[in-house]
Amino acid sequence: MMDSLSVFFPAFNEEENIAETVKKAIAVLKKLQIKNWEVIVVNDGSSDQTAKVANELAHKEPRIRVITQSNGGYGHALKTGFSSAKYPWVVYTDSDGQFDFAEVEKFIDKTKEADLILGFRIKRNDPPLRLVFAKGWKFMIFLFFGMSVKDVDCGFKMARKKLIEQISPLESSRGGMINAELVLKARKSGFKISQVGVNHYPRLKGKPTGANLKVIINSFLDLFKLRLEMMGN
Repeated sequence: MMDSLSVFFPAFNEEENIAETVKKAIAVLKKLQIKNWEVIVVNDGSSDQTAKVANELAHKEPRIRVITQSNGGYGHALKTGFSSAKYPWVVYTDSDGQFDFAEVEKFIDKTKEADLILGFRIKRNDPPLRLVFAKGWKFMIFLFFGMSVKDVDCGFKMARKKLIEQISPLESSRGGMINAELVLKARKSGFKISQVGVNHYPRLKGKPTGANLKVIINSFLDLFKLRLEMMGN
């Protein structure tokens, strides 16, 4: 079993979900008897009470840290979480409650054989537009890079800290794009990658973000730019 683990949650306007998400994660960490752990909430410029709720949790538990930054997008929040983590393994998942953090045990089981473990949603519970976008995104990544993974933009991943340090800087700010960049650069650098299936539950509270047409178009443009960049290296 793992001795130490950094956990972080990117959060934007998740005042209704963040407390329950963090508390469930801590309960799992204690159940797994991980001796050294930390939970980081990356508050990406929320306009609601996310920061207040998270800071109240941190006041009661010193192993919780809250990092509040100006809104820079999901990718910016991931970069902050990765750079702030202090333990050799880092895992992140979304703070909206659509994943069960208890499934982190599946990722831990893979750490002996892989440096980057990707979750894939066994059954994706998202709006139709996101499902269409996901299929197009998967096809474009295969077309541009010859890489086929089951669910590249799944918001549940675990990585060695040294992997993140070696492939940095990650440049993307949009969610789908940074996930693709992370996997592509890890593969190019020779790191071992594994995948595990995870359950994905409907969002019960709060509103999803990132599915508007402008974000989707810009993500595809960013993917094309990354293709040109990696061809030049």
